[in-house]
Parts: sequence; structure tokens; C-alpha cells
Amino acid sequence: MSSDIPLQRCPDLIIKSDTPKGRGVFATKHIPAKTVVDICSVLVLGLEENVKHIEHTSLFHYTYNWPTTDAAGNKKVAQAVIFGLGSMFNHSTQDQNVVWERDTDRLVITYRTLRDIRAGEELCISYGSHLTFKDVDAPTPPSPEEEMEQFNQIHLE
Repeated sequence: MSSDIPLQRCPDLIIKSDTPKGRGVFATKHIPAKTVVDICSVLVLGLEENVKHIEHTSLFHYTYNWPTTDAAGNKKVAQAVIFGLGSMFNHSTQDQNVVWERDTDRLVITYRTLRDIRAGEELCISYGSHLTFKDVDAPTPPSPEEEMEQFNQIHLE
């Protein structure tokens, strides 16, 4: 297997800085489903380096969890800095339209469109369930009164 990593980036993307989520990646033209929008190199941070330094900086909010093994052979989760657009995609619970796949051997992440993306649409990924911020896309939880009304509508037969 070659050690060369072919890089690819979709040309029909821009970064906007004035969105409700801050910076974000947007399509300038229609992008078909399953299109590779970027392949990003990864820098895996040392476990100790992350705890002592990175977790105390704004960079921590842009890192990804990355599976690794410590010196004793134990599986651990490190943090990785993603170069390229990977650190610019915003999170969406409801409208995720880009998926990503780690290649832990070659230290890259490939991003593909999950569905067709229309011109002007933001490209969003899922950050998973352990967020370090309030999820603006999360469904609004029902009020206690609404929960009770829903509960009262359940009929067991």
C-alpha cells in the first residue's frame, strides 16, 4: 500500500463567518449525495499534552476524539487537531448532511455528503452526544405540563 494520501476538496464551498453558529461551511452550488467534500490531515495530540495544556485553550473546542493506545498497550482516547475544513464544520442534530470517517492508520478524515446539498445550504456534521456547548439545533424539550399531557394520552390495551 502506498504511503501517498490523495487529497481532495470540493471546489463549491465557502466559509461564512457571520452565521448564528459562528463560522460555517456553505455550498455555493448543488453538491450531490456521497460527494467527498474534503480529506483532512490529522495531528494526534499526546495524552498528557492534551490534559495539561490543550483542554485549557480554545483549541480544545476544535479537536476530535481519536482512538489511541498508551505505552502500556491500553486503549485510550486522545484529541486530534484536524487540518482543512474538518474543524470548520458546525454541528447539527437535526440537519446533519455530512458524514466523516477516520483513517487511524493514515491519520486522515474523509468527509462526504450524506444527501444532496443545495446551493446556499450549510454543511454540518454530528459532533456526537458529548457537546461542550448548548446545541441550538436540539429539539426543545416539552414543558412539564406538555409532558404530563403526553403521558395522559398513553392508552394501554
